Amino acid sequence: MTFTVVIPSRYASSRLPGKPLLDIGGKPMLQHVYERAVASGAKRVLIATDDDRVRQAGQGFGAQVEMTDAAHRSGTERIAEVVERLGLDPDSIVVNVQGDEPLLPPALVTQTAETLAGDGNAQMATLCELLDDSTALFDPGVVKVVMDDAGYALFFSRAPIPWHRDAFASAANSLPTDGTLYYRHIGIYAYRVGYLKRYVSRVPGELEQAESLEQLRALAAGDRIRVAQAREKPGPGVDTPEDLAMVRALLTASG
Repeated sequence: MTFTVVIPSRYASSRLPGKPLLDIGGKPMLQHVYERAVASGAKRVLIATDDDRVRQAGQGFGAQVEMTDAAHRSGTERIAEVVERLGLDPDSIVVNVQGDEPLLPPALVTQTAETLAGDGNAQMATLCELLDDSTALFDPGVVKVVMDDAGYALFFSRAPIPWHRDAFASAANSLPTDGTLYYRHIGIYAYRVGYLKRYVSRVPGELEQAESLEQLRALAAGDRIRVAQAREKPGPGVDTPEDLAMVRALLTASG
């Protein structure tokens, strides 16, 4: 199996301006992400951006950087432009690694690609992990996923799903104690190139707009997303100044 990784990267961020280039342990955050993607065994790793500062930084640490249209609404659209330009085969697998995941284990990038490669019925693949923290369960910034018995996504939401009617009525904002399992979605995706082109041609629907989750565009169209439980614990992503401080401390502690 071979696969390509594309890292979409925007410079603008309302909470962390210039987020991709923020220093973590003497390197820009984007470099940490790139190096982990390279360590996954990907045949090719590229950065897709619309900002020249990101392009210069990426090329400075040896990455291939593709400039993309600034009007894209999502990283997936940015990736679709890149794969179209590269002329990749429709059956080729592309993994979308977010540019704000400097601690993402390389093995999870590989696992996502392998999950899609091993399932001819899935249009996409992604990962999840067990959620055992009630604060995270009720945090709208933490995306939850429920799967069917075959491991395909039924729904993604910022709300706690499934909504445990009885448990939440008697103990609000607490994890149920009857063994009901909750899963956090890990925002890494694998697609085949042919499907990716179809996906981005669709107009975002009501579900996607309501939850602000682009993977719901696939489910609304009846596409299948295979969800595998992550083999390793993913590190924290960086969305806030507090996240950045945590990641800096973790990298310092690990040497």
